[in-house]
Amino acid sequence: MTAAQAFREKHDGALSDRVNIRLWLRLLSCTIVIEKRVQRRLADGYGSTLPRFDVLAALDRHPQGMTMGQLSRALLVSNGNVTGLVRALERDGHIAIAPSPNDGRSSIVSLSPSGRTHFAELATAHHGWIDAMLADLGGAERDALYELLGALKQSIAADKMKEPA
Repeated sequence: MTAAQAFREKHDGALSDRVNIRLWLRLLSCTIVIEKRVQRRLADGYGSTLPRFDVLAALDRHPQGMTMGQLSRALLVSNGNVTGLVRALERDGHIAIAPSPNDGRSSIVSLSPSGRTHFAELATAHHGWIDAMLADLGGAERDALYELLGALKQSIAADKMKEPA
């Protein structure tokens, strides 16, 4: 079995006349496989989840801490989704929550020292997993793919169709 045959695409080679649909489904297939592998490796090797990793990563990028609202916006999820994750990470000693000095109604969430150490370990493993999955692409291929995905991102942003209400 070749590497290309290692996982199926949703269209299984059909839709030869629908290049945009095939492209979208290939992107989706790659994304799903990468995400599932990362989720499994986080769970098996570290007893963690991708949402927990995402919270720690956001806080690592903001060493001064973030309000719950800022964290929710950074993760593109609701406050309710973040609250449970933050509470669990606080119980595990990875996050510190302190009252905001500027707004008594807000709290500032930041990584604790053990959270920084824990995230550094997770991030190192995560970088290795991604590097391994992309290892068969040459540098020029990675650069070209990055540029093409940037063009795709701009095309998506320029989409003039109205979103459903």
